[in-house]
Amino acid sequence: MGPDDPGDRSGRVKLTAEEAAMRSGAFGPARQWAIEHQIKVGSYLGAADFVPVTQAHIMADTESLGEAGVEWLERVAALPQDQRSVCIPTITDPRGTDFAAAHRLRQQPWMLELERRAISAFEALGILMTNTCINYQTIMPPVRGEHVAYGDTGVVIYSNSVCGARTNFEGGPSALSAGLTGRTPRYGYHLDKHRTATLLVEVGWTPADLSDWGALGGIVGRLAGNYWQVPVLLGIECVPGSDEMKHFGAALASFGSVALFHMCGITPEAPRLDDVHPPGHELRRHEVGAADIRAFQQSYAKSVDAVDLVVFSAPQLSLIEMQCVAGLLDGRSANIPLLVVTSPQVKADADRMGLTARIECAGGTVLAGMCFYQSYAREMAEANGWRRLATNSAKLANIIGGYGYQSAFMSMAACIDAACNGGTL
Repeated sequence: MGPDDPGDRSGRVKLTAEEAAMRSGAFGPARQWAIEHQIKVGSYLGAADFVPVTQAHIMADTESLGEAGVEWLERVAALPQDQRSVCIPTITDPRGTDFAAAHRLRQQPWMLELERRAISAFEALGILMTNTCINYQTIMPPVRGEHVAYGDTGVVIYSNSVCGARTNFEGGPSALSAGLTGRTPRYGYHLDKHRTATLLVEVGWTPADLSDWGALGGIVGRLAGNYWQVPVLLGIECVPGSDEMKHFGAALASFGSVALFHMCGITPEAPRLDDVHPPGHELRRHEVGAADIRAFQQSYAKSVDAVDLVVFSAPQLSLIEMQCVAGLLDGRSANIPLLVVTSPQVKADADRMGLTARIECAGGTVLAGMCFYQSYAREMAEANGWRRLATNSAKLANIIGGYGYQSAFMSMAACIDAACNGGTL
């Protein structure tokens, strides 16, 4: 059986004639590398074959790439255009800086230069520099059943759960490979069998604030505990909006590495419990109430009585959230750094509608196209003397400790109060 035979297999992954041709180098070294990478991933994870995907979303901030990663991208970008260009729409996660505000953050020139080089290489590959983790709100939301290759965990869980699309967590090399080949290994959440519920969470109190939704997500994530768990929630008494789902999903993915959840009567694959509950399969059951959510939030406040800055980030803010921040700041003034992070798409609208001006006139800084923890957070802390931050993002509160910060996890209104009170909680 030759490499061009449609029945050719490498490990357990069956290749089509086109995929075998990519592997043989007929489409150039970039696609050859990409399909080889995907074969290794697919073989390890038990994929029988590949599934065509319509979009790819790449996480590749320069803090993660480093000098070696950027140099590798530049070598790919130097190939002839027909060999290096992605073959499906491919977009990017937040970058490592907002060039317009880098000096205020005290980011170093070498960081900016590395970022410029990475951007130039991505653009040479035909990748759209969307620089966002909320592409499901601002770019092109996937539809139910659409197979995509997305990287950011918050993007993946929202797209799988709220949109009903199909994707796994695709690391940077895997997402880039999908952009170059137009496919991804068919395993995990591309398959029906992995999309059924594995645990049942009965919610006795419906969250009212974005931070409450994030806390609920964090609790459910801890209960789930690993990538192959799929929680289904009962008892949610209202239909959460996009921002509520965003904060819930981002926290759930952060605390539990979870890629898919269901809410009975709300999310598209779970109009009834029976639709996601395998017959004869006993689900683990848990109850979560208001006291659990408050205890989760208060666990962050115990060690912090004042903060050095307030950060709204992870995920980036929607236009509606930008309006909320502006409204809470009207007639007030932030007395410590207040960083409000959004996508380039939302930033343009916020500029046009006067929201950016209202936030910045009150002492805030609006940042676009970046994410706080992907932007050399440890180095920024050292340069600015930051040790303690307040945020309404459960995801950021969870992650930022790894960069040397202590975090207070509070509502948006409480965070604004802290910024205007000089950091006092």
